[in-house]
Amino acid sequence: MPVVANAIKFGTDGWRGVIGEEFTFERLALVAPVAAKVLYDNYFSTVGSRTIIVGYDRRFMAEDFARAVADAVTAVGFDVLLSESFAPTPAFSWAAKQLNALGALVITASHNPGSYLGLKVKGYFGGSVSPEVTKDIEASLSQGVEKAATPGKLEKFDPWPSYTAGLQGKVDIAKIREAIASGKLTVFADVMHGAAAGGLARLLGDQVKEINSNRDPLFGGGAPEPLPKYLSGLFEVIKSHKQTNQSGLTVGLVFDGDCDRIAAVDQDANFLSSQILIPILIDHLTLRRGFTGEIIKTVSGSDLIPLVAALHNLSLFETPVGYKYIADRMLVSQVLLGGEESGGIGYGSHIPERDALLSALYVLEAVVESGQDLGEYYSYLQQQVGFNSAYDRIDLPLASMEVRSRLLQQLQTQPLTEIAGKAVIDCQTIDGYKFRLADKSWLMIRFSGTEPVLRLYCEAATIEQVHQTLDWARQWAG
Repeated sequence: MPVVANAIKFGTDGWRGVIGEEFTFERLALVAPVAAKVLYDNYFSTVGSRTIIVGYDRRFMAEDFARAVADAVTAVGFDVLLSESFAPTPAFSWAAKQLNALGALVITASHNPGSYLGLKVKGYFGGSVSPEVTKDIEASLSQGVEKAATPGKLEKFDPWPSYTAGLQGKVDIAKIREAIASGKLTVFADVMHGAAAGGLARLLGDQVKEINSNRDPLFGGGAPEPLPKYLSGLFEVIKSHKQTNQSGLTVGLVFDGDCDRIAAVDQDANFLSSQILIPILIDHLTLRRGFTGEIIKTVSGSDLIPLVAALHNLSLFETPVGYKYIADRMLVSQVLLGGEESGGIGYGSHIPERDALLSALYVLEAVVESGQDLGEYYSYLQQQVGFNSAYDRIDLPLASMEVRSRLLQQLQTQPLTEIAGKAVIDCQTIDGYKFRLADKSWLMIRFSGTEPVLRLYCEAATIEQVHQTLDWARQWAG
């Protein structure tokens, strides 16, 4: 029995760990064949294929780890299509569906710091596999997979052309390109040294102004996560642009390390998370594209999302945190859009996968066709539904997993009745503990499943109230 098997755990989207410690060639050579076999056991009867897509992002040695996956998977008898370059994770999900593969194994650690790498597992349908499938992979690690008498074939492929052509067909690409070429729209893209590099240029031409496009495995000393603390460079270039260009619309777009999460910055250099972008996209896709279907949000999503959904008579479905739960729902329901507060947004008109480049195109289309700056569009929607709010989230490191257990037990045995001086009127436990308060604000307390980290989310009428509530939660945890 492999001694490392018990320590390998899949989180909300894949398995990841520190390079050279948890994430090693040896452990990857154990996990990859098992993942391939589980994909075969679950999906071969549907697709009749033994092919696995293998892809990677721009992290340290990602292409070497991807080659190790390809070798390990062919050794147990599966055919492999190995990417010849880095690409967004959704490009490999797209390839799995377009090329009739069992699924895709993608070397990426998404938005984690540069010391991490990981493995995402995608199904033949073009999205994350279900929690049941990842549990099956974990449970099968102790058995491993025997090498085949005849190894599978290994071929290389370019994931970009089919993927970008597919995206271009989903928006009015000519209208966006014309707006950029005429100076009516200026687009800045912070690709955070990640796999989105060159993506918008492929789609819209080289007039897109890309920053942080070089490969930097240390991500400038931060992490490739679309959060304000990592975006000082983008804020500065947009402020500078506004000083010298008073006409036209300006949009800043932000992509995480593997290009499945998005955020934006408006022309006044205000940060716009997906809590703001999702309502804008719902409104745009409903009004101007005539889309319909269910809206899926995670439990940590803004209260503006159901209000805008109701404005357009769209039904709403809520899931735990993690895009794989949204993907599961997209496979069984007619969905317009599914999104999570951390930046992942996917569409029923596409694959059941969050896709930041498609989201970027839809955001740009919304700006061009509405003629409004993103910040103005957001204010308009708030006025339409009579709802104003602010939102923030903090990830709080805990001293140990024992502290985590103690806090969890406290929530279970001593339910909170008051938070920051406000009465608790309801508690939702679909994922963590979401407390609705008497002033219509909410606080969500959620624990990481794999590390001693407490995730605190809050939405309230003002940012001051949000920070007051988060400070209370921090003191409670301490």
